[in-house]
Amino acid sequence: MPMERATFANAAGQQLAGRLHLPDAGPPVAFALFAHCFTCTKNLRAVGHVSRTLAERGIATLRFDFTGLGESEGDFGGTGFSSNVDDLVAAAAFLEERWQAPALLVGHSLGGAAVLRAAGRIPSVRAVATINAPASPDHVLRHLTGAIARIEELGEAEVDLGGRPFTLREEFIEDIRAAAMIDSVADLNVPLLVFHAPEDATVGIENAARIMDAAKQPKSFIALDGADHLLSTEADARFCAEMLSCWAARYLGEAQSPAEAGLRAGDRVTTRIGRDHYRTDIVANGHRLVADEPTSVGGTNLGPSPYGLLLAGLGACTAMTLRMYADRKQWPLERVTVRLRHDKIHARDCEDCETQTGKIDRIERELHLEGELDEAQRARLMDIADKCPVHRTLNSEIDHLLRAVGTDG
Repeated sequence: MPMERATFANAAGQQLAGRLHLPDAGPPVAFALFAHCFTCTKNLRAVGHVSRTLAERGIATLRFDFTGLGESEGDFGGTGFSSNVDDLVAAAAFLEERWQAPALLVGHSLGGAAVLRAAGRIPSVRAVATINAPASPDHVLRHLTGAIARIEELGEAEVDLGGRPFTLREEFIEDIRAAAMIDSVADLNVPLLVFHAPEDATVGIENAARIMDAAKQPKSFIALDGADHLLSTEADARFCAEMLSCWAARYLGEAQSPAEAGLRAGDRVTTRIGRDHYRTDIVANGHRLVADEPTSVGGTNLGPSPYGLLLAGLGACTAMTLRMYADRKQWPLERVTVRLRHDKIHARDCEDCETQTGKIDRIERELHLEGELDEAQRARLMDIADKCPVHRTLNSEIDHLLRAVGTDG
């Protein structure tokens, strides 16, 4: 997946560093900005997972370091909530000048508060999403309880935040206290999606309730069950991004690269895998699927295995074939359930198989037919199940062609 380094100037002329993730085929359906959490950077693992997944779904995503953090220039001690918002506005202007103005804002923790405030200053925004965000920026002051008096007395002081030293000034405290973010939520005139982990020990779930209460429709909430504040588990970050991309499609449109447009016209499938374990993205006739392997064999279990997809295709074809036949005959077939299982068995255990040595594949199908059917109808439907086109393909000779296209070397 293409990723470009990006640098742009903030309001003070300091250079901020970012990474832009682009879809690997076709133009993006939209551009998004991702705002990271307080004292974090763009390189937080969850930020990377969400940004890459959004790009896989056709939404180009820029993640960047706020002033004074990560690779960005500037003094973090001289920043505040307002400067974070200013940085987001600068990033939006950069995207608009270089590529396309952002239609989606995504913010994690304090970054979520920042995108809610910044949305009113970025006219191109059509949707906003927050992840474990506080209902007010002054939530971060809870982590500074022992240092606030010292900062106010001396004008500045060094504090420990997440095991790292930061110098904070009195202006930072004043700026945080003055921010009335709930007013920004009430004035938000675009759809809002709120993600929050019920077990979040850093920003409690009650913050999500306050944001939802203040927001106008359309608004949506998704609980990140079992996740922590930083979405440190890859599966949690990817789930968040998958749900976000599905929700955003309603307001941003769905990506359709030239390759995918061709898929809609013919019976073709494209699969792509990167370096992310065994997760494989699939486009089948324009429909997106995910395949993976179980964690027991080194996968991340984000989708069915290739054999699971094979069985799913056979099961779906069996059910559809029975549905078509029963409808044509006007039989009272209410529901079909197909349960399938794949195993490797010794050839000698198969009495009707031509192969006599080694192992062979065995697929078991179990049919459950519901409806007021007589015995003759049920028997006929069992016969029809074996006439399913996928079943016939698996039992016939296949001309399998493999060719390399556009390879190097």
